[in-house]
Amino acid sequence: MAILSIPEKNRTLHDPREIRSFLEERNLFFDQWSCAVVFEDSATQEEILAAYTKDLKPFMDEGGYQTADVISINQGTENYGAIRAKFLSEHTHSEDEIRFFVDGQGLFWFNLETEPVFNLLCEKGDLISVPAGTKHWFDAGETNPFVKAIRIFIDSSGWVPDYTHSKLEEKFADFKVKR
Repeated sequence: MAILSIPEKNRTLHDPREIRSFLEERNLFFDQWSCAVVFEDSATQEEILAAYTKDLKPFMDEGGYQTADVISINQGTENYGAIRAKFLSEHTHSEDEIRFFVDGQGLFWFNLETEPVFNLLCEKGDLISVPAGTKHWFDAGETNPFVKAIRIFIDSSGWVPDYTHSKLEEKFADFKVKR
């Protein structure tokens, strides 16, 4: 279940309807899909994508998305520190960043500049779409990372990050989600 936090206002939302409304008002798409399939760590990208074809295909067709893959991060991920650092720096993309969490969790941070920075803890079943050009960063966690998510693209080259070099993310480095 997703949790939305606005640290500077000491505000936390747990209700999915309130979260969806908050994000829609800011042009961010959020949905929750059924996530009944449990995957072993050895599950292949093809197995995971096949399990969600009935949801993915209409979503991708409607949005003009062409390809999908699976990102899997866990304690055994080689070079996790370097990977985490890359995601932790505020950046934008030239196309939407879409993630459907089939397992695990991750924290998306948003800097819309017109309001306080906020974040969304995405967990199993959560789908988030970050529009192209939106300043954001992502944290899978400093210790015990676990993310298994489907990434959806128009063209995977659009996912290349354009770093802002603002260092704003450093201000929130010690943030802890209130459950």
